[in-house]
Amino acid sequence: MTHVLETGFEVMEGENPNGSPKIRGYNIVNGQLTEAKDGATYESRNPAWLDDCVGEFPLSTKEDVHAALQAARTAFPGWAATPAPTRGQIIGNMGRLLMEYKDDIVRLESREIGKTLKESGGEVQEAIDTCLFFQSEGRRLYGQTVNSELPDKELFTYRRPLGVCGIINACNFPAAVPFWKMIPAIMCGNTCVWKSPQDSPLLSFMLTRIMHEAGLPDGVINLIHGKGSGAGQHLVDAVDEGLVNKISFTGSTPVGKMIGEICGRNLVSCSLELGGKNPLVVMPSANLDNAVEGAYWAGFGTAGQRCTSLGNLIIHEDVYDEFMSKFMTKVESTSIGDSMRYDDVLYGPMLSERYAKDFLRDLGMCESSGATKLWGEGMITNDNKPTNFLGDASEGAYMWPHVYADVTEDMECFHEEIFGPVVTVVKARDFDHALHLANASPYGLSSACYTNDRLEAYRFKTGIKAGMTGINNSTTGAEAHLPFGGVKGSGNGTRESGIWVIEAYSYWHAVNDELSGKLQLAQMDVDEVHIEEADADYAGLA
Repeated sequence: MTHVLETGFEVMEGENPNGSPKIRGYNIVNGQLTEAKDGATYESRNPAWLDDCVGEFPLSTKEDVHAALQAARTAFPGWAATPAPTRGQIIGNMGRLLMEYKDDIVRLESREIGKTLKESGGEVQEAIDTCLFFQSEGRRLYGQTVNSELPDKELFTYRRPLGVCGIINACNFPAAVPFWKMIPAIMCGNTCVWKSPQDSPLLSFMLTRIMHEAGLPDGVINLIHGKGSGAGQHLVDAVDEGLVNKISFTGSTPVGKMIGEICGRNLVSCSLELGGKNPLVVMPSANLDNAVEGAYWAGFGTAGQRCTSLGNLIIHEDVYDEFMSKFMTKVESTSIGDSMRYDDVLYGPMLSERYAKDFLRDLGMCESSGATKLWGEGMITNDNKPTNFLGDASEGAYMWPHVYADVTEDMECFHEEIFGPVVTVVKARDFDHALHLANASPYGLSSACYTNDRLEAYRFKTGIKAGMTGINNSTTGAEAHLPFGGVKGSGNGTRESGIWVIEAYSYWHAVNDELSGKLQLAQMDVDEVHIEEADADYAGLA
């Protein structure tokens, strides 16, 4: 085994069309580069240019996952005993290294998952912001001193780490989301086993090496590659074996429910950030041009591949025609292509061929529900492409932007998340109807309302059942110091980001320090103060 910091990236033989290298990737377990136990591997490919093989990575076995868990368990006592400000210093070093390597990380992310360079840049910046935020939180991992009801006694509370955390995230935010999870986890004194997203293993490999370069001790963060049904499932199954103290998962609601069930029967904490069918309401008082921009970006930024992407666009009937005219003009002019080769594209390919196939399957739901298609023709090909598509469509997995109108509450496509560039449009009679429609899906992640009526804004933010709400703002977008997460089918109430996430990676430890030298019983040995009745008439004083 070779130590992770003693070697550069290993380039494999191959002829990628763009001249970019094909990298041999490894698991990183206890600071060592390791292969899968059985030697099995899989390839990661550029979805904008499928002939470009990004790298080859281990298909981790159960034995590989358990080796990573053992490394994390071994490292935990020493890391938990490391002073929190020291842990924060290492996290700060990570942030500074991310800033140093930012341009390289951005380009790699765009190459591996097809995000535009602009969006990748924003995401890497969020990872940086997370590190800089939690660097100082290492000096604010506060407990409390609590007054006792008995004399000569002190009461204290302390935050304690949970232990070994299993980290599983989707590939649509392969830099920001793992840092959302692992940075607060290690700041609290936990160790981690990170199962990389199947479609962004090279970026995960690069980021884990950067974490070690920042001074992270071996075994604190361990990286394993593979499929969700393989390495991911082995990591979740380890909860039943008593090897995992926490699971943090970002992904689909059905998988989240499965993880929640396993964690629940073992009384193990889990953080679940799941899907969404995010509503955006447009009222007559809204600035329609601003609302169009917000809906357009929410629907089609990242090719609609965000958990916070716009699902149901709910428009008041009084402004429906005017809004839709402006909105469709934007949609029909959408520029699509590989941002590493073409400037000013709104979005690139689907995250991978897997996501492309799932999207095409789910578009059928809109058709079978009876919605009216206003725009979109499925997969972009050289014989089937919108006017502003740039490049050779046969090279990647690109999709048209889609808009379906005449959607009603009884349709399947109203309720179900479709992960890709599609917006379903619903007409509302009045504000109460719009709010009802916004709450009618089984999800509750993000939401938005465009209105300049302050009472409507107030009623929306108090009446919506969602973890996040934008007023005259899009459904997408997150800042590193604001809580992120949903309710209903979108999550189990835990939150990413900000000070609130600390609750997910620590527990409260209450300490009762008896100084009297004798046994004092709470609620029983407490001196009572009795009421003394006064012979006075207070009623006639005024």
